[in-house]
Amino acid sequence: MPSQSQPTLPVDADSALNQAGPVLPNQPEETALVSKLYADEHRALQDRFDSRRMADLMEGGLVHDALTDQEQAYIATRDMFFLSTIDPHGRPTVSYKGGNPGFVRIVDPATLAFPCYDGNGMFYSMGNLARTAKVGLLFIDFETPHRLRVQGGAHIVDESPILREFPEAQFMVQVSIEEIWVNCPRYIHPHKRVETSRYVPQEGQPTPIPAWKRIDFVQEALPTQDQGKAEEAGGLIEQEEYEALVGKGEA
Repeated sequence: MPSQSQPTLPVDADSALNQAGPVLPNQPEETALVSKLYADEHRALQDRFDSRRMADLMEGGLVHDALTDQEQAYIATRDMFFLSTIDPHGRPTVSYKGGNPGFVRIVDPATLAFPCYDGNGMFYSMGNLARTAKVGLLFIDFETPHRLRVQGGAHIVDESPILREFPEAQFMVQVSIEEIWVNCPRYIHPHKRVETSRYVPQEGQPTPIPAWKRIDFVQEALPTQDQGKAEEAGGLIEQEEYEALVGKGEA
């Protein structure tokens, strides 16, 4: 459980949140009487396991709506996050988003922005947020276990001065923050980062096409800009060959 004292901001931005815990907003004298986070089902489970007091403490004292300096520094060092959206049938879905460290930009303490890169053409997450605007972002540091939740409303931005800073990005997504809180890291299995994916677009460098765009039966469905690139990348492959590349981590 994080301390309710105001810790000193560490100098090292990459380990800011990990070493010191969150900088908490001013603590109210009483916990919130009306919950924005919990419904009757949450309360039933909290009462069953005697955690209502802790849940009220989390919402009333730890959940906040603007990024602290430490949280901004933490996000500025992340190279991935998980994005949760809601599909047209009301079902939640989650996707992985990755880029260079700092690809999620801090517009201001209550606003984030991140680029949308080329994908499989479904625009599943992007279509979901364009429809409902409701998103959740989960930032995880696997090397020094730590995680941060961000929830809010999102919309697509086609014209943004930030867009030109991301080669090959299709558009930006801007998130208006509604709730932020730090999660306990105890169940995060430590992993070491090896390298940046070769598919993350880099300024002045050609980006290789993913192996799935070389599969023979997808060629006619590829966008016009990708037509013919399979031959340049080594030729067409069959589904079984693609699966073998995936199994070797070479896709």
